[in-house]
Amino acid sequence: MTLIKSISGIRGTIGGKSGEGLNPLDIVKFTAAYATWNRVNVSKPTNKIVVGRDARVSGEMVSDIVIGTLVGMGFDVVNIGLATTPTTELAVVMEDACGGLILTASHNPKQWNALKLLNEKGEFLDKKEGNEVLKIAEEESFTFVEVDGLGHVESKTDYTDRHVQAVLGLKLVDVEAIRKAKFKVAVDAVNSVGGIAIPKLLSALGVENVLLLNGEPTGHFSHNPEPIPQNLGEISAVMSREGADVGFVVDPDVDRLAIINEDGSMFGEEYTLVSVADYVLRHTPGNTASNLSSSRALRDVTRRYAGCEYYAAAVGEVNVVTKMKEKNCVIGGEGNGGVIYPALHYGRDALVGVALFLTLLAKSGMKTSDLRRTYPKYCISKNRIDLTPAMDVDALLSAVREKYSSNKDYEINDIDGVKIDMPEGWVHLRKSNTEPIIRVYSEAETEEKADEFAQGVIAEVKKIAGL
Repeated sequence: MTLIKSISGIRGTIGGKSGEGLNPLDIVKFTAAYATWNRVNVSKPTNKIVVGRDARVSGEMVSDIVIGTLVGMGFDVVNIGLATTPTTELAVVMEDACGGLILTASHNPKQWNALKLLNEKGEFLDKKEGNEVLKIAEEESFTFVEVDGLGHVESKTDYTDRHVQAVLGLKLVDVEAIRKAKFKVAVDAVNSVGGIAIPKLLSALGVENVLLLNGEPTGHFSHNPEPIPQNLGEISAVMSREGADVGFVVDPDVDRLAIINEDGSMFGEEYTLVSVADYVLRHTPGNTASNLSSSRALRDVTRRYAGCEYYAAAVGEVNVVTKMKEKNCVIGGEGNGGVIYPALHYGRDALVGVALFLTLLAKSGMKTSDLRRTYPKYCISKNRIDLTPAMDVDALLSAVREKYSSNKDYEINDIDGVKIDMPEGWVHLRKSNTEPIIRVYSEAETEEKADEFAQGVIAEVKKIAGL
């Protein structure tokens, strides 16, 4: 059994003893802690909290407990049922609610679930706020209301449709261009809420020919639900066999989007954001942002446009959103296929990604693979350094920073670990929050070069650490 408590929420495997997994007692404790934090810190005339969930097998059980706890804490609940993460985020704003809970473990396997915590803007809590919730939970400093103070529950099942209509209302989404293109689109919805949301979106966009794989939202995922190449063999085979123009793959809560070329090859999850940003910048020039471990391609594409600049943020959606607001970015996100488009809301949203990408593809007149070749070619290598629990990782990373700072050709960024930016690529080192390891991501124009950069830095780290 596993239970991980972090500022972004509480996630764990279902079952086990209290404190060992995500079980009913822990669900009550952390929901009550969030409700206590919300009552003290959010000033709104409403007493409503929105609850939405993905299609996990445990989802109904977790939802019932969360909703009952919120009612017991005196909050009214708007239960939107099966809904994507971005749908739930939008619902908080549309309901003028004081917060929201999304019940999803994102790309984790079916035995996992999680409570993701939203503020009144439909955005994830920041580090300070998340730590306050964890402190309340640890101390169990919450009080349930008496009988006359109990909240009420209202169920609303139309929020997916409202989300779709909001996407269609975006200025840069051209429904007529998409309809005229007569695309044949394949979708892998991994047996979760994407099987509800993405077909509705495509129909509204005028796409009549849709090949839906794993569309029934049973929560029994047909494959590892993380939308990365090694898990996408099924849709890859379907593409060329069925003559599809483009393929879309989402994770269980539909905030990440992977794109498949017409020949079954990968467009590349890093390039979901890159391509959509390119389209947005053509029409609304401005700044962009992504996290430090995302592809340099976004920076390169951003700088193609006069007066536009790219900014790097610490890893984590809330950090990217903070940077986007600070730098007034017109688009941003993460290299895992997460598109954040402020014209709709500050959250990763695969529905927005699909609509903007199909508009770009329709207007380009290209095949998907040809469009991909218009962007800079980079490859990312992912490695790790195993350490002993007694090692001071922060001191080790500080020594690495000092080692590479002496090279004037390198740009060093230490807002999140250490990133060494070199003329031909970069290496980013971050300590894990759960294991005695350092994660090492690197990028260059070839896989071999990216790995060469990583191994060179890894050798230096081991030398410093005496490994």
